[in-house]
Amino acid sequence: MQRIRLRYTKRGRLRFTSHRDFQRAFERALRRSEVPMAYSAGFTPHPKVSYANAAPTGTGSEAEFLEIALTEARDPDTLRALLDASMPDGLDVVDAVEARTSGLADRLTASVWEMRLDGVAAEDAEKAVVAFMDAETVEVQRRAKNGVRTFDARAAVVGLQALDPQPDRSGDRPCAILRLVVRHVTPAVRPDDVLSGLRAVADLTPPVPAAVTRLAQGLFDEESGTVTDPLAPDREAALAVTTADPAAAATAPEGAGSA
Repeated sequence: MQRIRLRYTKRGRLRFTSHRDFQRAFERALRRSEVPMAYSAGFTPHPKVSYANAAPTGTGSEAEFLEIALTEARDPDTLRALLDASMPDGLDVVDAVEARTSGLADRLTASVWEMRLDGVAAEDAEKAVVAFMDAETVEVQRRAKNGVRTFDARAAVVGLQALDPQPDRSGDRPCAILRLVVRHVTPAVRPDDVLSGLRAVADLTPPVPAAVTRLAQGLFDEESGTVTDPLAPDREAALAVTTADPAAAATAPEGAGSA
């Protein structure tokens, strides 16, 4: 059994696609592309697809990940192209590697987000960011299934900055852009929680909902302060196998891990 790891996007209007809607669209793409999927056992077999840390509905993303299990070996790049052609525009399959290492989900420890705040001046956003980062704790509330939950949104944030105004924006209406790096903790701290925190510490309240996009997710590098590509270890493992024994490059090692 071969395992393939894929990176896909949620762009434009498709950012409002729920995770369940994406699952249906992806399984249709698997059938249209005639992918030799492995299925679970039991009375209602399902294709073996492992989803990892999907973005909330309403947020865009350039870095969503999943893993599929196949009964026959396929070239990852060819498979990626077939699946991408079968997906709706905006749900784009942009990268594929053969799983040659374990623990994809364990390598998704942080995310980089961009938040566009229409109607907010850059200087107001900068002041709010400084107030948030200077605070030891920033308590926010979120409504959950069991009622309202209060938690600290500050501890998970390892980076928050206001970027320079973008040249593609007209000067008629201000638009602040924030770059957020947040650890994946429990409870999860989402971009809307950080926006709630900015409102709590600096009364920053955008007049319209923020446009939020995940730019990257992966392992947080403490030394550089960056979020690394979670598929890089699989590429490196494949390169090492190819270099050592080109004939073995087409076959993943037995026991390659799942997401």
